[in-house]
Amino acid sequence: MTEETTPGVEPYDGPAGGWGALGAVARAIRDQMGTSADTRALLQMNQPDGFDCPGCAWPDPKHTSSFEFCENGAKAVTWEATTKRVAPEFFAEHSVADLWNWTDHMLEDAGRLTHPMRYDPATDRYVPIAWDEAFARIGARMQALDHADQCEFYTSGRASNEAAFLYQLLAREFGTNNFPDCSNMCHEATSVGLPQSIGVGKGTVTLEDFDYADAIFCIGHNPGTNHPRMLTTLRAAARRGVPIVVANPLRERGLERFKSPQHAVEMLIPGDATPLASEYHLVKVGGDAAMLKGMMKAVLAAGAEDKAFIAEHTTGFEALRADIEATGWDEIERRSGLTRAAIESMAAVYIKAERVILCYGMGITQHRHGTENVQQIANLLLMRGNMGKPGAGICPLRGHSNVQGDRTVGITEIPNDALLDGIEKAFGFAPPRKHGHNAVESIAAMLDGSSRAFIGLGGNLAVAMPDPAACFRAIRNLDLSVNIVTKLNRTCLLIAKGDTIILPCLGRTEQDMQASGPQWVTVEDSMSMVHASRGKLKPVSPDLRSEPAIVAGIARAALPATRVDWDGLIANYDHIRDKIEIVFPDFRDFNARIRTPGGFRLTVGASTRTWNTPDGKAHFIPFPGIDEDDGRDDGPFTLTTIRSHDQYNTTIYGLDDRYRGITGRRDVLFAHEDDLAAIGLAHGDKVDVIAGDRVLPGQTAVAHPIARGSVAAYYPEANLLLAIDDYDGKSGTPSYKSIAVRLRPAA
Repeated sequence: MTEETTPGVEPYDGPAGGWGALGAVARAIRDQMGTSADTRALLQMNQPDGFDCPGCAWPDPKHTSSFEFCENGAKAVTWEATTKRVAPEFFAEHSVADLWNWTDHMLEDAGRLTHPMRYDPATDRYVPIAWDEAFARIGARMQALDHADQCEFYTSGRASNEAAFLYQLLAREFGTNNFPDCSNMCHEATSVGLPQSIGVGKGTVTLEDFDYADAIFCIGHNPGTNHPRMLTTLRAAARRGVPIVVANPLRERGLERFKSPQHAVEMLIPGDATPLASEYHLVKVGGDAAMLKGMMKAVLAAGAEDKAFIAEHTTGFEALRADIEATGWDEIERRSGLTRAAIESMAAVYIKAERVILCYGMGITQHRHGTENVQQIANLLLMRGNMGKPGAGICPLRGHSNVQGDRTVGITEIPNDALLDGIEKAFGFAPPRKHGHNAVESIAAMLDGSSRAFIGLGGNLAVAMPDPAACFRAIRNLDLSVNIVTKLNRTCLLIAKGDTIILPCLGRTEQDMQASGPQWVTVEDSMSMVHASRGKLKPVSPDLRSEPAIVAGIARAALPATRVDWDGLIANYDHIRDKIEIVFPDFRDFNARIRTPGGFRLTVGASTRTWNTPDGKAHFIPFPGIDEDDGRDDGPFTLTTIRSHDQYNTTIYGLDDRYRGITGRRDVLFAHEDDLAAIGLAHGDKVDVIAGDRVLPGQTAVAHPIARGSVAAYYPEANLLLAIDDYDGKSGTPSYKSIAVRLRPAA
């Protein structure tokens, strides 16, 4: 077949952004909000007196415009502020068996949930339930557990600091540290790896640092889809002549060129898009560690390491040098898929620049050795002192808005003594000290029956995790399943053996009225800035409650002897922030500082060359070998899962992937044209993708600029190819970005 005869596949020649983005925003508004006056919410997004984008965690710039939002941020808002409703009448018309056959897109596109619901096994339908009865049922099930560790408390990154803090308080007073959360699936390798290297599990740069950088490296991420507001920052850097070096398995339009919808002249001149990448290298999936070692090898060969910085601030350099020198170029080229000349070209840019920012995403973390990948990035930056000075540092690109904040305020299965001591000081009870379950461990515990209850604060856990069939069995094996959500998703349709309950919550765009008046919450972005988020829209239903209020309702029912004044905390969220300040001293004067427009930045020691490691030094940490995926040889290709442009995490806004030229479908496999030809396939052919005994059938092969030996398919559909026990042993992060596969013509 040719591209012209493959339905839904046609190359996209436009830039990222531009009129295509404006058209997509207009369609999202039309389809979800129609002529509703609530479209004004877009002008309140990311403004000092408005709400924080419910999409990505890219920081807010200085507010010089009323249009501080991107295409996918607008989709997130219209998705939440939709005029569509999922009321009790909807469930009366549709059984769970019926809804199970809907696509994930159809389930969420049905609209906003309006009432708390419980599953009725007699009718196979959800039926309305009063809030007090719902809390009573949940509390009774929790109290009936043999011990607290039989309950799993899952957290999505969309929860506010206030909601997440109360949630971890509920679980710890209940008696467990079981906190599977979305960080476990994305940047846990960062949270584990960076503290060992530089003493903090967060990025060290601010948005302003991009104004001073002499070079920017982008590895394993796709800003055009996953954090589009970053494009404005990259555009500004490119226009002042800063080299932007990209290493990514696929060519992505959002790393090639960008036309800013906020610049009228640029929009009106045909072809006037800003080129972004000065170099674009198609690194093989799983080849990042080899590439990074090659760059370090080139730095050492040039004698370009910062000897004074290394001597004063670091330890372990000689061990790293020995490992790098023992790594041969032949192996580096084979594993990375890049030539020595290409890697040395990248290194030359790095050496020439005095101030370098290195950005990375889940293309680095979601591997069997994701933790070591992150540490090799830290090694490269430390080699030339690119840490703790203006215009330089490490920039992990977190996904969901406030996924970083949730971790900051206590959502972790491995709490340290400072956190637990702070809770005891603030609330007068001794929290448990034993480590709890992460996401992978929680599924295993549900499967073997050692966990019997699940409470999900947002998200769609069973679809987000690898091996969905196992995850579905896990939740169906429980006595209690509770989902606190704004919309229906597939995890809601997994019926537990006892009670299955849906609790609808307010969205970030909506007004939150409590006893003392309207409330607001706080979030933390990817660069450790904490700021307020104030919903302004009328709630879609009077029967919705805020996430903090729902958590408090469960707590009162499950903890009859609670030591916490839940009513007082919910009446005025300032009281929650007062308690956060006690538990976490870095939030000093929280209620005063958060009222400053733009908020405040939490302390990041490495940003000022304060290394909060046991010896007070930054650590070079070698990674023996070059194979970040343990040399798996059960497939000639390595598959990476990717998100489409009409998608955010497991939420599917639509079936288009504009920048990759896909329209109206998601059943595609991106592969190099020569790789397809080598196995007797061509663009447009139907293929089965095989990983061991797992099969993703009937995908349409799409020839795409991608590294040889690498293929890509959409998440979460391709999750079935990944076993639940295929993960980074140090962080527990599943290996979504490196699945060994074979291809065969579809039957």
